[in-house]
Amino acid sequence: MSQKSKALILVNTGTPDKPTVPAVRRYLFQFLNDKRIIDIPWLLRKLLVNLIIVPFRAPKSTKLYQRLWTKHGSPLLIHLEALTKKVEQIIGDEFDVYGAMRYGNPSFRKLFRELEYEGYNEIVIMPLYPQYATSTTESVADIINEILPKWKNKPVIHFVRQFYNHAAFIQAFKKRIAAYEPENYDHVIFSYHGLPLRQIDKMHPGIKSETCPCTEDLPVHGQYCYKATTYHTTRLLARELNLAEEHYTTSYQSRLSKNWLRPFTDETLISLAKAGKKRILIAAPAFVADCLETTIELGHEYKLLFEQHGGEKLEMVESLNDSDDWAKAISMIIKK
Repeated sequence: MSQKSKALILVNTGTPDKPTVPAVRRYLFQFLNDKRIIDIPWLLRKLLVNLIIVPFRAPKSTKLYQRLWTKHGSPLLIHLEALTKKVEQIIGDEFDVYGAMRYGNPSFRKLFRELEYEGYNEIVIMPLYPQYATSTTESVADIINEILPKWKNKPVIHFVRQFYNHAAFIQAFKKRIAAYEPENYDHVIFSYHGLPLRQIDKMHPGIKSETCPCTEDLPVHGQYCYKATTYHTTRLLARELNLAEEHYTTSYQSRLSKNWLRPFTDETLISLAKAGKKRILIAAPAFVADCLETTIELGHEYKLLFEQHGGEKLEMVESLNDSDDWAKAISMIIKK
């Protein structure tokens, strides 16, 4: 039984326990079998994931994790543990602070079950996704909705759905980018994790993402539309950095098919290289901690791609990770 009445849980996506094929396979099974990740009928998803995707993807993904891994372990987990301690140093008089992963360990599902017996009056759950998406934010909410009804004494639950437009987040990320002196680059790319168009369209029935004006402004129907909020994140950061419109681009990475959000980051880089842009700075404001998608995909694979097409320098902005500014920002976001 905790002596404090409040708890904060910081939740990120997850990581394998080890950079080995068996561990990566276990992680991918859990991750890809989530109905929020692959939103097709469950039987088809099971067959597709268990018989096709994971058997072929696990060995390849293992090699990538081996490149990412450090002597201390998974960077994503290392940053989460350090961030959790820093946040507790700030708000520890009022909150117990926990870090968990939606997939893998430390398990959010396991942690949330155990908290029933700690006697908290209030629990704040903050998925570490700046922009709301059903495949990320709602997947965390699914666990809460599954477990909470079984509790005898239910605490007040505060769920942080998104925080991309919170001044503390924008200032923390702006400071990160500004340290690289973006004015000295030919172009700045704000790269976000891509999503299937069908998932975006479900957020506002009757309005197709391809024709939505959210690339220019944040429409009323776009408050929780991933495309709308990513473009608005870019606008907020560009404004703080005093970037001219022609000096930056919003794009999307990690696509699995052509029917995902455009423009694609890799194609954008190729176009910029062919247009004579030699120095590119790339930031990823959908990721609050560096991971495969930033360190390997952007920092290595896309850097090589850019150079192969005539570019000279592609620099990736380090994410917020466990920085002091990010820990302070979290302490402000949860009290909004």
